Amino acid sequence: MSIKVIVIWIGLSLGFLLTATSQQRQADENLVWTSQSQNAAGSMPCGGGDVGLNVWVEDGALLCYISRSGTFDENNTLLKLGRLRVRLSPNPFDDGDTFKQELVLKDGYVKITGTKADLKTEVKVWVDVFKPVVHIDVNSNQKTIVDAGYESWRNDDRLTKGKENNQNSYKWAPRGEVKTLKDSVAFQKNSVLFFHQNREQSVFDVTVKQQGLESRKGDLYNPLKDLVFGGLLQGEGMFTAGTYSGNYAGAPFKGWRLKNSKGRNAVALSLVLHTAKEPTVMEWERGLKQTASHAANDKKAFQTSRNWWNGFWARSFIDMRSKNDPLVAQAGRNYQLFRYMLGCNAFGKYPTKFNGG
Repeated sequence: MSIKVIVIWIGLSLGFLLTATSQQRQADENLVWTSQSQNAAGSMPCGGGDVGLNVWVEDGALLCYISRSGTFDENNTLLKLGRLRVRLSPNPFDDGDTFKQELVLKDGYVKITGTKADLKTEVKVWVDVFKPVVHIDVNSNQKTIVDAGYESWRNDDRLTKGKENNQNSYKWAPRGEVKTLKDSVAFQKNSVLFFHQNREQSVFDVTVKQQGLESRKGDLYNPLKDLVFGGLLQGEGMFTAGTYSGNYAGAPFKGWRLKNSKGRNAVALSLVLHTAKEPTVMEWERGLKQTASHAANDKKAFQTSRNWWNGFWARSFIDMRSKNDPLVAQAGRNYQLFRYMLGCNAFGKYPTKFNGG
């Protein structure tokens, strides 16, 4: 056997060992919960590409906050894109016999399972790494009705006061009133369309004036001008089922509901996102529909995203395990979870912020 062949064989063997060891490491570090969360503080991360989710089950309902890199409003605040609330009927999460929520690190998704007498249901929450699409796949051994609501707390313009302005570029010295301006949300055929369109005037204009650069304003790049971001909630066999309102964590909100017309063993929901600098909403919506059509025709998206996550973990890893020192083991696990959250913004237009994606 030549030296060249030996080197190649050793390289392949080490590559296999690295992949196997790293993926076993992820399986060891999976987050597993056997009870539901009390509120959003007990949420689990999930994401891919440049989309991040907070995922939790509360009072029998699956909830998700949605965020994406680059969704900055007129005040340069990174806005969340809304909240999803999904209820099932029959519902294994309402006083069910068993409950399990697991962050499957090596494959990059959240799996939620529940049983209640003869009812067995699995919900898979995942994000397409290569397209800005959130998927919620429901599979049950009984015919199931899925009631999905898109919820927004930006139904009206809202004053931001005091320390709230730390979230924007006015910080502690705002000039005059600062408002988070309302979004646009409406039913469109059998889906929910939502978006935020930045108005003409923004904190960019205030900054240019403050810095005495108005004579050079036309030469400066304005990242907030013409920015539109939002998405479309849709699902197989879903139809519009009216609106509702409520209050969560002290914030009033409004919800837009979709339901499937008849019970199914498998129901697939998708939340298609789109962010672009466009002079009109019509042009932005054209881009959104294009993304939606590509997502609908990609039957291998989950496996493709799963393969990316497998490769992400195989590239490198730090293995910290200790039978004698639980702090070492905890540090190792925290590192894996931190890497996962960085991976959720691997393709983001903007880098991950120090306090979150």
